[in-house]
Amino acid sequence: MGTVRHNSALEISKPTSTTSTSTSRTETINGSHEFRIGGYSLSKGMGVGKYIASDTFFVGGYAWAIYFYPDGKSPEDNAAYVSLFIALASEGTDVKALFELSLIDQSGKENHKVHTHFGRALESGPYTLRYRGSMWGYKRFFKRTQLETSDYLKDDSLLIRCCVGVVKSRTEGPKTYNIALPPSDIGQHFGKLLESGKGSDVHIEVDGEIFAAHKLVLATRSPVFRAQLFGPMKDQNTRCIKVEDMEAPIFKAFLHFIYWDALSDMEELVGMNSKCSSTMMAQHLLAAADRYALERLRMLCEAKLCEDIAINTVATTLALAEQHQCLQLKAVCLKFIALPENLKAVMQTDGFEYLKESCPPVITELLQYVARMSEHSVMASGHGNEILDGDLNGRRVKQRIH
Repeated sequence: MGTVRHNSALEISKPTSTTSTSTSRTETINGSHEFRIGGYSLSKGMGVGKYIASDTFFVGGYAWAIYFYPDGKSPEDNAAYVSLFIALASEGTDVKALFELSLIDQSGKENHKVHTHFGRALESGPYTLRYRGSMWGYKRFFKRTQLETSDYLKDDSLLIRCCVGVVKSRTEGPKTYNIALPPSDIGQHFGKLLESGKGSDVHIEVDGEIFAAHKLVLATRSPVFRAQLFGPMKDQNTRCIKVEDMEAPIFKAFLHFIYWDALSDMEELVGMNSKCSSTMMAQHLLAAADRYALERLRMLCEAKLCEDIAINTVATTLALAEQHQCLQLKAVCLKFIALPENLKAVMQTDGFEYLKESCPPVITELLQYVARMSEHSVMASGHGNEILDGDLNGRRVKQRIH
């Protein structure tokens, strides 16, 4: 017999290699704020180390404030200079940023006095603020004698502009897909359900008008409707509900939000295009939202009312904010009314009479607010502040405010 031989070979494959990549991106998120200081001559003599502060403003997710020292920040300068700083006004750790502080020439010649950190970014890098209250600025920003005879001072007021560039970094890896995600359309589906009326199992009577709706939708959106329709103390007739103390157009907008999760076009709804009518609609909707515990609708109405503050409606809006515990709306209204150019006009409106009758304690708060605004927006830097100063020429200073 012959011999059969088998030949075999072991093949060893070469190892394969993979390469992955990622990219780090660093950029600045820029923003600016203008701070006008009126009555400069009255602020002189307030004392070394005492300052006038701007409102807080937001850039890059952090709050900031400008601090102006009419008599300077350092006792050794004997009030010969004004000092100017920008400070981190919100919680933050090692916030990196670039800054620019400018005193605006009010003669129109564009000869502004500018101290900037942006131009020095390459040589020194961004400035790091370690904690809330950290500052960057100049103790000797400008000599007072020169300032008071310059074009920076006009009608006893100064204009300061501050630019902030918050430095942020992020790392991006490769994407293995590119799928365009559509926005959520669940509100459109429920909205069309409301419009069609299909499957409706409850009728709501409001001011003589009937609205068809769905119990499960109402109960899902509002705990008040849930108790009324399905709770142990539910109404005997849950196929027909009567809503008191609400006008039909208001309820129509209210029901629109329940299904669409968005505000309807208020001006179109009431058939008017005046801001006053849409403001009144937002006022009524806010009350309805509070009544039926729709927090998102309440906040949307609060935000809209904050944007639409006006002389003829602010007093009634303030009363509404007090009655429904809308703290931000209340603060915006108080600040608006307390402005000298607004106070007299607001007091002559019917809404102000309603405010006095319905919310007497708010009048006391308003008077206190007016009194505070009539004083200078001045705060003394208290004892015990931790201050780390740079050189006397004031390149960089950071201060912790306790």
